[in-house]
Amino acid sequence: MKPTRLLDLTANVLLAAVVAWVATRWAYSSFPSISVIAGASLYPVAALEVVLAFLVRSRVQDQRVGDGPKDLHPITVARAVALAKASAQVGSLAAGVWLGFLVWVFPQRSTLRAAAADTPGAIIGLVAGVLLVAAALWLEHCCRAPIDPPDEPAT
Repeated sequence: MKPTRLLDLTANVLLAAVVAWVATRWAYSSFPSISVIAGASLYPVAALEVVLAFLVRSRVQDQRVGDGPKDLHPITVARAVALAKASAQVGSLAAGVWLGFLVWVFPQRSTLRAAAADTPGAIIGLVAGVLLVAAALWLEHCCRAPIDPPDEPAT
């Protein structure tokens, strides 16, 4: 399995931002108001992934990954990697959607009261998406197997 590519995440952000900007421009008047809670929905997921990353990292560094009673099972590490890869994709798409929404709403906030009210939730959502991507990439990094030292030649 290869590490998540930043280019893929950037493409997700840009594509989602364009789609969200077009949708917002076309149908903003029919959107419900954006609360701060709507934007903050990804913060708990990012926090859990950071905690999981530190747990996995400590077990990997202590060489406590295996089948023993107090070891972290290798399948659990593989599942954590799958979670990290999926979360990076979701976070980048969410960040892109909030960015596209914000690009349309932010300039309108002086003329539309609804846009001014939606701006804080959009900013919080954008930050949440970015934090989820960062947490996912950190978890993915922590799940890497340690590099084996080179074999020493026989003396």
